[in-house]
Amino acid sequence: MKKFISALSLLFVLLMVVSIPVGAAEAYQTYTYSIDGNALYSPDAYEAHVTLSTEKMGLTTALNSAKDIVTDASGNVYIADTGNSRILVFDKYYNFQQEIKDFRNDQQIKDYFSKPQGIFVTEDRYVEGELKPGKIYVCDTEASRIVTFVKKDGVWSFNSIIGAPESSLFDEDAIYWPVALAVDAHDRLFVVSSETKEGIIVMTDQGDFTGFIGAQQSAGSVWSQIWSRFQSQEQRDAAIQVISYPYNNIAINKDGLIYATIYATELEGQMESAVLEASTAGTYAPCKLLNPSGAEIMRRNGFWPPAGEIDLRNMQIKAYDGVSIIKDVACGPEQTWTIVDTKRNKLYTYDYDGNLLFAFGDSGTQLGNMNNIQSIVYQGDKLIVLFGGTVQNITVFKRTEYGDILIQALRHQNERQYDLAVEDWKEILMRNSNYDAAYVGIGEALFRTGDYEEALEYYKTAYDIENYSEAYKELRKEWMARFFVLIPIIIVVLFVLIVKGLGRAGKINARVAVSGKKPTFKEELVYVFHIMFHPFDGFYDLKHEKRGSVRAALTFMVLAVVALFYRSVGSGYVMNPRGKYSTIFMQFLVIFVPVLLFAVANWCLTTLFDGEGSFKDIFIAIGYSVLPIPLTVIPTTLMSNFMVSSEINVLTLFTTLGFIWTGFLIFFGMMVTHDYTMSKNLVTTLGTIVGMVFIMFLGILFTSLVMDIMTFVTDITSEINYRL
Repeated sequence: MKKFISALSLLFVLLMVVSIPVGAAEAYQTYTYSIDGNALYSPDAYEAHVTLSTEKMGLTTALNSAKDIVTDASGNVYIADTGNSRILVFDKYYNFQQEIKDFRNDQQIKDYFSKPQGIFVTEDRYVEGELKPGKIYVCDTEASRIVTFVKKDGVWSFNSIIGAPESSLFDEDAIYWPVALAVDAHDRLFVVSSETKEGIIVMTDQGDFTGFIGAQQSAGSVWSQIWSRFQSQEQRDAAIQVISYPYNNIAINKDGLIYATIYATELEGQMESAVLEASTAGTYAPCKLLNPSGAEIMRRNGFWPPAGEIDLRNMQIKAYDGVSIIKDVACGPEQTWTIVDTKRNKLYTYDYDGNLLFAFGDSGTQLGNMNNIQSIVYQGDKLIVLFGGTVQNITVFKRTEYGDILIQALRHQNERQYDLAVEDWKEILMRNSNYDAAYVGIGEALFRTGDYEEALEYYKTAYDIENYSEAYKELRKEWMARFFVLIPIIIVVLFVLIVKGLGRAGKINARVAVSGKKPTFKEELVYVFHIMFHPFDGFYDLKHEKRGSVRAALTFMVLAVVALFYRSVGSGYVMNPRGKYSTIFMQFLVIFVPVLLFAVANWCLTTLFDGEGSFKDIFIAIGYSVLPIPLTVIPTTLMSNFMVSSEINVLTLFTTLGFIWTGFLIFFGMMVTHDYTMSKNLVTTLGTIVGMVFIMFLGILFTSLVMDIMTFVTDITSEINYRL
């Protein structure tokens, strides 16, 4: 009996020990993303301070489908309690102050809200020496109007009603349902209407319509894009009018710039492509930054565009979860801003350049977990989140010491106190060595002080190609100023050497053409320059005058392999920031496998179509055609070490021209080798490509059959050994 009691006691102790980690589990994990899309965990920038229920906020009637929460400069909190058709006012300590449910309108008739969804508060300010009191702007959604209130004797009282704007630009069948708004320093209203697809509505505080900004457009089908090229301008304009989508929320920063969020099921494909391809364009971004005229000006300099989640899988159930659904945005301190992913109940905070500073949040019931997030707002060093469905609460997140240092670094950077900013970022790195934004911050501070060379190292660590290019551009200017005289001399010398080299090759080729002797290996190699610039004569003599050889063709192919391998390992940082490379064996396969496939397929096909070239002739012609590849790849790879990101397209174009040049040489080489007309050669070339695919299919099929046979034989052998 004693042994049983002892064992039971031990089991109880073990259960207590095991249960400790479960109970102490964190409500969420803060993280950022690497350039490869992997989550990098970091210290918490915000930690949950308290969750306020209806009772704690001093309310007798619970929140019901509340949609918006905002604060003013004093920290007072305002909630649009949509389900109860009221506006709630709290002080900065979340104590209930006032309920606005009914009011006397401008006709002195008792009036009521009808499902208000949005709210915005302006501050008292002086305009030309005259005090303009602050207002509460309420989106009275189902009443299709905006109602304003001003403070009188410490109580918010009715001020005016701004009705639906009138303009011929509105869709006749559209309903004006304002769900969110922002007001700038000039009392211009930027209104989001859930049923208005033409963009964000801009009007005065008197209700005068001034226009739309930021209309979202769909890509349409591939056919519609092709067809649009044959349409008139009027037809294209008419088509654009029917492919817009409404925004769902809006926020405005202290500079009057507008953050607007959008989501539509029809846009999911385009949004996903924009995220996974790290697009810097704002066309299908779920969050846009608009200036007052409506131009999209958001900086997207981070590894990934500001669009919420990057890993689109749900790791808990190991399944695809899709792009984030962004339905709210809040402007934070030091030009930071935060968006809400209502699908995952997470918050993502970015700096003004679009770098992800941190992401956190999760669903659940612990303090810090949130389900069905409705709205977020900053309150000084706090972040308030309104969440819940039938039962709604607000959770107050307080900025941690780590978060304070991060904001301080941004402040010093914005105030151009770069020495202090460097110290702050280094402090961040001591706590989180994987924090790429800190490396970027140090690099920017060093760049501003003129220390370009050291700034390059920090930018390289963070894979920040754009800023690296800017720093390198300044460093390159210093080098060019130092070697101003030497650079043009080098260019002239190279030009003279190239001209003389081509002239020398021309003389050698001319001498061999009339000598009647068999060309040497050197002369076979030099002959390629005649083929490159005179393909018809060149390929004719290559076959009939025996001006080339298999060994020379193999030499050019090996040179192409070496050139591609050099590009893999020798490209400049801006062309290959991750330092990826492939082996020389892989480059060997890249050149020789397509060449052999093309040669075999072309020989098999042209044998049936009266082709005059042998397999040897075809192989030699292809080998002599690949020289433009190393001639363009090697210099562009070398130059890539001295180029910036904006110039890489020129190098890519030059390399592409080399491959196109090779393609043309192969095409004309086959035409001359087989003595075909242009049309017949075109048909056989297309047939050769089909033949290459067929040969690859047979090769894969044969390999699969051999593997199956080997597996079968292995299984039989194992079974026999087991039986014996």
